[in-house]
Amino acid sequence: MVFILFSAAFMTCVSARSVAGAPYPPVVQQLVDQGVRIAGSFKAPDGLTGYVGEMQGQPVAFYLTPGGEHVIVGPMLSASGENLTEAKVQELVVGPKNAKAWRALEKAEWVREGSAGAPVIVYTFTDPNCPFCHRFHRAARPWIEAGRVQLRHILVGIIKQDSLPKAATILGAEDPGAALRENQEKYGSGGIAVVPKRVEAYSDTIRENNALMSSLDLHATPSTYYKGPNGQIFMKQGAPDEDELVKMMGGPRP
Repeated sequence: MVFILFSAAFMTCVSARSVAGAPYPPVVQQLVDQGVRIAGSFKAPDGLTGYVGEMQGQPVAFYLTPGGEHVIVGPMLSASGENLTEAKVQELVVGPKNAKAWRALEKAEWVREGSAGAPVIVYTFTDPNCPFCHRFHRAARPWIEAGRVQLRHILVGIIKQDSLPKAATILGAEDPGAALRENQEKYGSGGIAVVPKRVEAYSDTIRENNALMSSLDLHATPSTYYKGPNGQIFMKQGAPDEDELVKMMGGPRP
């Protein structure tokens, strides 16, 4: 879990002065005024009040002292080293954000790889020129071929000048899944050949996918959403390692 840590210059602005009409204690309201979006608060050990939220698209956590005069920024650890903040960030910030993203992904234009009846659904933003998307595609093949996972590719064009034309060519094919596989198979030699008519017809859709990716504060491909065992939704940017892949695919390699 990544937490925003405020700079020393930022923190010098945080003092317990009065803020007219503020819904939070003054020292907390000043953080809100400078860009922190608070998702929730909770009782923390030793009389502290915990707050979690977002700043610049990243989780932020801090604790208000009992006297209400100061905040302490960052995760709280127990005597055993357990991160007591991470669960609250997942519950109040990351979890709801990912659940909202999942609903948007379901409505987006995507290309399915694998059986429509596969029980595990994984969404991933894919650029046709992305080497890490290519690596992820190959790594996921055993689960897909075993009928256990359907990988839903949301095609974007962000890496190279011909990324958008290639993505539109794939999406506009009579069989987009076959076109996606063709691009993967020919990846080492440049990928799928661009078809101008498809580009003209589907460029706007790819731009919509680009905009969706940006709206979710994602900046790299692959960016992948998957469900945990209890239905909670997680997101991974970049190619997963083996342990992460097992979590994404819902079980060990077939």
